[in-house]
Amino acid sequence: MSKVKPTGPIPAGYESLDGELAISSVKTSALVAEHGSPLFVYSKSLLDLRMKSLRSAMPASLHIHYAMKANPYAPVLSHMIGLADGIDIASGGELALALKAGAKAEKISFAGPGKRDDELRAAIEAGVTINIESPSECDRALAIGAEAGLEPRLAIRVNPDFDLKGSGMKMGGGAKPFGMDVELVAPTVHEILKAGAHWRGLHIFAGSQALKAEAIIETQAQTISLAARLSEEIGHRPEHVNLGGGFGIPYFPGDEPVDVEHIGDALRKQLTNLPDILTKTQFALELGRYLVGEAGFYLTRIVDRKESQGEIFLVTDGGLHHQLAASGNFGTVIRRNYPAAIATRFDQPSDEVVSIVGCLCTPLDLLSDRSEMPMAQVGDVVVIFCAGAYGATASPANFLGQGPAKEILVS
Repeated sequence: MSKVKPTGPIPAGYESLDGELAISSVKTSALVAEHGSPLFVYSKSLLDLRMKSLRSAMPASLHIHYAMKANPYAPVLSHMIGLADGIDIASGGELALALKAGAKAEKISFAGPGKRDDELRAAIEAGVTINIESPSECDRALAIGAEAGLEPRLAIRVNPDFDLKGSGMKMGGGAKPFGMDVELVAPTVHEILKAGAHWRGLHIFAGSQALKAEAIIETQAQTISLAARLSEEIGHRPEHVNLGGGFGIPYFPGDEPVDVEHIGDALRKQLTNLPDILTKTQFALELGRYLVGEAGFYLTRIVDRKESQGEIFLVTDGGLHHQLAASGNFGTVIRRNYPAAIATRFDQPSDEVVSIVGCLCTPLDLLSDRSEMPMAQVGDVVVIFCAGAYGATASPANFLGQGPAKEILVS
């Protein structure tokens, strides 16, 4: 038998009802019976709890933005619009979704390299803030605004000369396709001001999916220092500074939740001792995964149980076409198991080692590799936790003609 591989930590907030995992007091078997399988389930109460606890930990003056790329499912997005102070988008398609879901244009900011002219035009006409990523993108935005007779709302996305230590994805430090190198920022802002456009401020995002509070605290201090240095060089106070995010969630064995209270205490001290040029600036955090990741569950039914060369495989009707990240094929260097369980035997002890696979004709379709589980049979339901972020829309749903999973938001 091959070595057993542990699963990641199951997040807090789940329920058990008659020995079965329940979401908002409804058994997973009942959810699958009503809505079908595979199925993404998002919990409104867990979304509310996460935002409430985060606001309690952070400085009262700090704005919290939702990065909708993490989960743009319309009911989730509408709910998050009501909870967050702003919505951060990364495409013209997300702009349309955000406006349709009820977001106010003045609370939307648009980042991302490679914005097309039609996307810039739509953003300028709507009145959203565009986070400019290069001098040439700035030139295009100013020209489109002049042609339309509109005053673009422009911020500068900065490629900082540091990164977020321990982050899963580094967005700063060194050559990057994201944002402008530091020395280009002031000249570009001067062009914006000269053109009579509305300079909104700075967007400085150094990395994501970090679990070490000290690393996030250090990065936030560096970000505020950089924002002050750039503002002095520009000669104008920024209305708004987006500090980025970086807060991660535990996915893998050994991961621990990030200490947001410690981060909040440190940030509170930083924001009460700002350089003069930033004392009237509005600061914001941009978070996606941290806000919605642990509020989502992916349910998939076992359709076959088989043994091969002494190893047991539980074959499900889902797979990587819905959960690319859980399969280890979404930027993971070394594959490790996400939090997973047999939802319909949630309280039973583990008594066998199995691999949980999907229905696709590829060896990449692996949801849990040689993990200990209760003995499960055809008809049982598997749950993959931490499925609220970068699941449905970050996975190749149409691979092999499978199609998307259904999504629901429950209370």
